[in-house]
Amino acid sequence: MKIQLYQKLLIWTIMSFFAFSAWAQSQEDISILLEAESFQVKGGWLVDPQFVEQMGSPYLIAHGMGKPVPDAYTSFKVPEKGEYNVWVRTMNWVPGSWESPGSFNLQINKKTIAVDISSADSKWTWLNAGKVKLKKGSQTLSLKDLTGFDGRCDAIYFTTSAKTPPNDLEELTSWRKEVLQLPEAPEQTEEFDLVITGGGLAGCAAAISAAEQGLLVALIHDRPVLGGNASSEIRVHTLGIYGHYQRILKMIDTEHYPNGSPEAKKEDEKRLANIQKYANIKLYLNYRAYDAHAENGEVQWVDASQTSSGDRIRFKAPLFLDSTGDGWIGFWAGADFMYGRESVEEYGEEWEKHGELWSPEDADGFVMGSSVLWRSEKLDKVANFPKVPWAMEVASEHSAANGEWQWEFSRNDLHQVDDAEEIRDHMLRAIYGSFYNEKQKAGNDSLALQWVSYLVGKRESRRLVGDHIYNFNDVRDNVQFPDSVVVEEREVDVHFQQNLLDPSKPDFLSKALFYKVGRYYVPYRSLYSKNINNLFMAGRCFSCTHIGLGGPRVMRTTGQMGASVGYAASICKKYNVSPRDVYQKHLEEYMRLVLSSNEHAEDSK
Repeated sequence: MKIQLYQKLLIWTIMSFFAFSAWAQSQEDISILLEAESFQVKGGWLVDPQFVEQMGSPYLIAHGMGKPVPDAYTSFKVPEKGEYNVWVRTMNWVPGSWESPGSFNLQINKKTIAVDISSADSKWTWLNAGKVKLKKGSQTLSLKDLTGFDGRCDAIYFTTSAKTPPNDLEELTSWRKEVLQLPEAPEQTEEFDLVITGGGLAGCAAAISAAEQGLLVALIHDRPVLGGNASSEIRVHTLGIYGHYQRILKMIDTEHYPNGSPEAKKEDEKRLANIQKYANIKLYLNYRAYDAHAENGEVQWVDASQTSSGDRIRFKAPLFLDSTGDGWIGFWAGADFMYGRESVEEYGEEWEKHGELWSPEDADGFVMGSSVLWRSEKLDKVANFPKVPWAMEVASEHSAANGEWQWEFSRNDLHQVDDAEEIRDHMLRAIYGSFYNEKQKAGNDSLALQWVSYLVGKRESRRLVGDHIYNFNDVRDNVQFPDSVVVEEREVDVHFQQNLLDPSKPDFLSKALFYKVGRYYVPYRSLYSKNINNLFMAGRCFSCTHIGLGGPRVMRTTGQMGASVGYAASICKKYNVSPRDVYQKHLEEYMRLVLSSNEHAEDSK
């Protein structure tokens, strides 16, 4: 009898345990995080990865120039039916007493859920879009743009929990990894002779010259097209001379069409075809570098993620080139860098004619600004354009039908890297407001926006420090260095905001100061890092002062830098030496290679 009682008690205990476990499991919160940039169909929404370092992720932007874009949509699976809180990570990019220009809604299984963007401030945040009952199994989710004026969505989060997802960037990054179950490091590793990050003209030229010398090259670029500022996404024509590298640069440069011209699209095609001719250039379009690691003064690897899928790759090599423009690889690896304007006395770069506009008495945070180019066209019918009250504070009474290079924004309290999204958004307000004013003029009923870039075309930000810091004296004195690998004749061209001289001018227009000079040269020693032993740099993040950047910053000249770095990398590989050793031990051979660039056969196609 006691045994039977004991057995019943044991069975009850076991059954109770399993019943409790099932109950406890049912009480666990269920969470589903959907990254907007990973939607299966983007519709008219565009992936914007420009500001990952500031806000945490690529996102989708509804860049319709005032016309709502087609829906983006995706499917997802729900593990258990239930009532879920819906969170949307977004921002109200122009908060104020008007309907938010960035408004959009969600549609879940064709049921509309309003997202009250007006309740957000101008920073990225999670908005609670209410609750929704979901069945177990496959569901559909759509983003429905309401305005066409650059609404943005980073992620949508469904959860049975009452907790708010984190907003702090560091906490958000850790939380994302946990929810998405991401490993700490990329699981895929690729090895190369040279890893190039940044597919502007400098990066493309470096890839070609290195490949022609037999190096296996990775070319990582965070956009779908190559060319950087020369691409069809930004549309700045290339300036400068070819120097020693005409054959290479003609493969990747542009004709001299007006800035903003759609002619840039055919140059994209030419550039891509010429890069793809080389079997030993492995191209990674839409991959954005997000980290670099250095040990004992040498870069060990660069990590990059695909801007839509989030797939990650670790790139290893004995040599790395930073042609990101913002100097990201050097920054992450601990390379010395400069930012802003040096004092007039630090390098003796005065030009008395322009005083403080040229070189200030005290160092400051001003740099040449970023541009957002745009153009309009006349249609054969009436073209409507809505009121944009949220843009008028910036545009004021200014009117325009197109925006060329002068549409540029820089301010001492705004950093061209850290505040890049604010700078871009300021320019968008200037564009939409100025175009609205233009539309009010007689005869402009048929005027319509044809194209507005949503990418910032940067001129200057971080400048990595090399063994030689190129400065105005090198230009003015036409210094010929023993390692002169770049040559230019274009005048030094430094920009400033017009409102600094005339407060009545809008703050988004610039002027240029031109210093005419003869032929000048950039030394190889300005193209490798002073303190990171295996890091090259080419492009606007090369080693120079603010004024020193004024001449060589244009794209054919930065392309010369890239081509010369590719050749230097081949010397490094041949002798297993560092970039500095090329100058100190193998300069004569290196210069012969540079000077004979136009004769090299393309034997690695």
